[in-house]
Amino acid sequence: MRIAFVSAGQSVHTVKWVNALAKRGHQVNLICLPNHKPDKDALHPDVKVTLLPDGGQRGYISNAGALRRAVVEFDAEIVNVHYASGYGTLMRRSKVHPTILSVWGSDVYDSPEVSPLFKKMVAKNLNAADAVASTSRIMAQRVHDFFEYDKEITVTPFGVDTTLFQPAKEKHEGFVVGCVKALEEKYGLPYLIRGFGLFLRSLPEEEQKQVSLRIYGKGSQEKALGSLIQQQGLTGSAQLCGEIAQEKVPAALQQMDVCVLPSINNSESFGVAAVEAMSCGLPVIAGDVDGFRETVEDGKTGWLIPVENDQAVCEALQRVYAMSPVDREQMGLLGRARVRRLYDMQENVDTMLALYQEISRKYYKPRKKKKPFAEKLADFLGGPKEENTTPKKK
Repeated sequence: MRIAFVSAGQSVHTVKWVNALAKRGHQVNLICLPNHKPDKDALHPDVKVTLLPDGGQRGYISNAGALRRAVVEFDAEIVNVHYASGYGTLMRRSKVHPTILSVWGSDVYDSPEVSPLFKKMVAKNLNAADAVASTSRIMAQRVHDFFEYDKEITVTPFGVDTTLFQPAKEKHEGFVVGCVKALEEKYGLPYLIRGFGLFLRSLPEEEQKQVSLRIYGKGSQEKALGSLIQQQGLTGSAQLCGEIAQEKVPAALQQMDVCVLPSINNSESFGVAAVEAMSCGLPVIAGDVDGFRETVEDGKTGWLIPVENDQAVCEALQRVYAMSPVDREQMGLLGRARVRRLYDMQENVDTMLALYQEISRKYYKPRKKKKPFAEKLADFLGGPKEENTTPKKK
């Protein structure tokens, strides 16, 4: 298929999707704003990249014509637009078809709460698409309820490559608590740090030296979190490890004993960080919010804990620490089995491709590309006349 993929090119989820589609032999054209330009080294060599002329917020309005021309030139059999607010608005204004609008989380949880006008805009974008896809069932329900969207929504999770995200082959020393997450307020990392501090101080002094906290990621809260670690007296035990490349995430998770994700609001609409950790065989402690309710089985593959609660983080860590290595491993294996059953990337790509084919069959019509002006003029004038090579009679 010829797939126009309209999404922020620097997103790891975008890169994961377009690479998976290209590996299946599909022609993929990643179209995005210039300020969303992907790292070329991260893309499969067969993925084409088209940068729209204008960047920033105005680009979602002014690039409508450019998007339409890119889709026509590529003769896309399907246009998959990701994120219902910005790129969704660009899709609606460009009037390209056939379109699938994929919702991600904050575009239907956070942004529409800003104002009734913003909510109305997102609703119009949803209804302008030929189909809507969601990364989770619970977010699909949010779209139905909050926007009164009455059409079917296909669930297409952000799956993981279970051949890369797998349990560690060798044991590491000590008891390591950790997570890989953007350092932003909504992810509740101060509660992780303070809860870890309570947990650490509850242990005998000789055991405290074997326990550590590693947080991977970057974001606006980095300085504040670093200060909090110092204030809590955790400098020797807790560490902000900085951002790591996506291909290094499995190795980082394999050095942990438990992953803690104390997100505090429902814009955590799927919980891909939990899925990655579970695929590596880790028990997961997560905030009791929409996305994690769907991915984490409470009491089986980890625990859902009250949000904004230091003590809840501490008690959950104590529970994991008290488990025997065999029981901890068994919980991790149950999590991995759940990922392989529901969130394996290859099966998720199959689901997305089935949706592409269904919508393309219904709405795709081959496009006639516009000829350049010079070619049009030649046609109008009849084009160059063929030279008569027949010999003249004498």
